[in-house]
Amino acid sequence: MSHRSCIRQRARRWLRREDGTATVEFAILFPAFIMIFLSSVELGMITLRHAMLERGMDMAVRSIRLGTGTAPQHDEIKAEICEYAGVIPGCETTLRLEMVPVDLRDAVTVPTDVDCIDTSEEVEPVRTFVNGQENELMILRACVKFDPIFPTTGLGKQLKTDGAGQAALVVSSAFVQEPD
Repeated sequence: MSHRSCIRQRARRWLRREDGTATVEFAILFPAFIMIFLSSVELGMITLRHAMLERGMDMAVRSIRLGTGTAPQHDEIKAEICEYAGVIPGCETTLRLEMVPVDLRDAVTVPTDVDCIDTSEEVEPVRTFVNGQENELMILRACVKFDPIFPTTGLGKQLKTDGAGQAALVVSSAFVQEPD
């Protein structure tokens, strides 16, 4: 047997071997599974924060509705929302409220552009916050910024972020300012 035929025979045996095929499958599928897992964790945290922000907003609006004759101010409502929300890190500094009166007789819509804090820019004063008149419909909108858990992977990479790398959660609620 010549040296060349021996090398060919060994090469054929080596190419026919099937041990290691699981390693190839693992190397191909593992990154996809990790991305799905990280995206699931990110989505779970976003859902939790959004649900708690909605709860905080609902509880604060309920308190406003039941507090007949009182007109809570911006900072009081903001503190109450953050207290009820609980799981939003830095809520007091990243929450922005907007209260807009709506005339039921005039088909005016609330602006769709939501005003949020961009921590990469200078802090802006409160956009619109007007305590309503008696029996006036008010729209209260809250926007809070958060840092994605995995900003470079999966869902965290797909989130729309500002200059500081933060994404926004927005909730709205409506109530009627009760008379004194």
